[in-house]
Amino acid sequence: MAIKTKLMERLGMKVPIISAPMGPFYTTELTIAVSEAGGLGVLSHTNLEGKDGLKVMQNNMLKVIEHTDKPFGFNIRTARMQPDAETLCRRIPRFIMENQKLREQCVYALTSAGSPTMLPESVTWKRLKEANPNTMHFHVAPANWLAEKCVARGVEGLVLTGTEGGGHQSYEKVSTLVLLQEAQQAWPDVPKVACGGFATGESLAAALALGAGAIAMGSRFIASKESEFHENYKQIVPPAKDTDTDLYTGTFGPIRLWNNEYAKSHPVVENKDAKLAQEQKIDPKNMLAALLEEAQHYELVYKGDMVNGAVLLGQSIGIIKEIKSVKDIIDDMVKGAEAAIKRINALIS
Repeated sequence: MAIKTKLMERLGMKVPIISAPMGPFYTTELTIAVSEAGGLGVLSHTNLEGKDGLKVMQNNMLKVIEHTDKPFGFNIRTARMQPDAETLCRRIPRFIMENQKLREQCVYALTSAGSPTMLPESVTWKRLKEANPNTMHFHVAPANWLAEKCVARGVEGLVLTGTEGGGHQSYEKVSTLVLLQEAQQAWPDVPKVACGGFATGESLAAALALGAGAIAMGSRFIASKESEFHENYKQIVPPAKDTDTDLYTGTFGPIRLWNNEYAKSHPVVENKDAKLAQEQKIDPKNMLAALLEEAQHYELVYKGDMVNGAVLLGQSIGIIKEIKSVKDIIDDMVKGAEAAIKRINALIS
C-alpha cells in the first residue's frame, strides 16, 4: 500500500512532498530533481543580480520541461515591496498558455508575502484556468487570519507555514502544528500543504493525520546534492542546532535567518505598524535602490559569504544531519511516514 491523497491525485504527484519556493535564489535544478523523484518541484521567484524576474522565470520554466516530463509549479511574491509582482501575474500565465508542455506540466501556482488575489484576478490566469481546470492556485498563510482571508476570497488551497520555517514569516509567530489544526477545523475541505519544521517521515505522517494533502520543505532540500545553493550554505546545516536561527526583519516583514552578522544587524520589528513606519522613511524615489541594496546580501550568500549574507534556514536544521540526494531524501521520508502510519494503526484494537 502506498500513501495517496486527493491533492497528490489532483497535481499528479507520486509522493506528498513539495519543494518550498526559496526566492530570490535559483531552484531550477532542485525543481527538476524533486519532480523526477515523484514530488512536486517549485520554481522560486528569482531576481538575483538585478536580472529581469520575468525572463528568468520563463527561462527556468523552459529548462524544467526540457529535463523532466513530470508536474511542477512556480512561486510569485506579491508583496507591496516586490516591483515585478504584477508583471509576473499577468505575463507568466500567458507564457504557460503559449507552450503545450508548460500547459500540461505546470500545475501549481503559489503566491506569497502579499496579496492572495493578485494572480487569480488577472485575466490571463482566468484564461489559463479555463483551459486547464486542474491547475491550482495556493497562497502561503503564516497566520490564521490570513488563511481566513484567503478562503473568503476564493483561493483554492493554503500553504500553512508556521514560525519554525525559514524565510518570510508573520508577526503572530504561530507554529505549523497549531495553524494546521486551526485550518482543518475551519475548512476541512480546502486543500492544505503544511510547511515549516518538516524533515522526517514521522513529521510527514503527522501532517497527513492533521489534514494536509502534502508537506513542503525548504531547509531539508537546501541540504541536498542537487540544490543550487553554495556548498558553504549547505555545510551549515548538518552540524546546526535548532536554536541557530531566529526571527529578524526582512524586506517583507519578519524573516527567519541563520544567526550571522547580517541577521544580527536586522533586529526584528514587532508588528506591522512598525514595519510600515520603517518603510515610509524610505524616499519613494530611492525605493528601488534600497531594494537592490538589500538584494546584494542575498547575492552574497549565493556566492558563499555566510557572514555578510542573508542565510534563510528554518528550525528543522537541528534535525538534518547529512546532505543527501533529493531521491534519497524523498524515499527515506516516505518510508518513514509509512512505517509511522503502520505503527499508529497497530495501536487501534
